[in-house]
Amino acid sequence: MGKWVRSQGMLPDSITCSPALRARQTALRLTKAAELDERTISWEPRVYEASLETLLDILASTSSEPGCVLLIGHNPGLEHLVRYLSDDSLDAWDASNLMPTACLARLVLPADWGGLTAACAEVASISRPRELFDD
Repeated sequence: MGKWVRSQGMLPDSITCSPALRARQTALRLTKAAELDERTISWEPRVYEASLETLLDILASTSSEPGCVLLIGHNPGLEHLVRYLSDDSLDAWDASNLMPTACLARLVLPADWGGLTAACAEVASISRPRELFDD
């Protein structure tokens, strides 16, 4: 996925990641494959087993000019976050298994992340490794 992210021009300005082992491994492998500096990763303990409210707080506390932020964490929290933020554009995607392992949901958010509300984001893409790299 790291090489794919690079090839698509979707390199994050920063990465916020759970410190849990599998999440750490994912972030480190992604930065290596995408040729990103590991210092773009911020290890955030609150991402682990985070509720929707906690994830919204984490996003609100990112830079005042967040640009492109990659949030690496766990379900069900990340899936709840994507469903909460997404407007009707989510209907274009198979939502039965919305966020499998290593899935990348790209959302276009309002400029001010301090008060993200339900249905405030457009789903630009949902990229699942099995769909991208089917043999």
